[in-house]
Amino acid sequence: METVSTATTVWTRNTVQAEKRDLWTAMKRGFRCRCPRCGEGRMFRAFLKTANNCSACGLDFTPHRADDLPAYLVIVVVGHIVVPAVLWIETNYSPAVWLQLAIYLPLTFILSLLLLQPIKGAVVGFQWALRMHGFDENAPGDIPPV
Repeated sequence: METVSTATTVWTRNTVQAEKRDLWTAMKRGFRCRCPRCGEGRMFRAFLKTANNCSACGLDFTPHRADDLPAYLVIVVVGHIVVPAVLWIETNYSPAVWLQLAIYLPLTFILSLLLLQPIKGAVVGFQWALRMHGFDENAPGDIPPV
């Protein structure tokens, strides 16, 4: 006959031995569109669609919550690049409006597309490093998020 233990184990976030996560390393790896844990596996399976898990270490990417933050950050970054350039060129050279639109609109569009995926990767790395909601893969599933 098997013995059944009646002792109840109470799981807390301190009970689980947590791995050390460096914020800047995780964000740099995410910015390079790599797994924030190992830096080897690809984070995205499509342009902005994260993979289900890392192909190298198996980290689960499904609970990420990047939502709209990457888009807002891209707007801020691109705005801080394009607006000063526009103002400087306008005050010093005063080119025709059609020429300005022919340069600034494609420049803004291309910069936005180039930065969107790396910034989303950095946000996912940020969330993973700070163990934000849904990213603590070691914690039992019945612990409510903080």
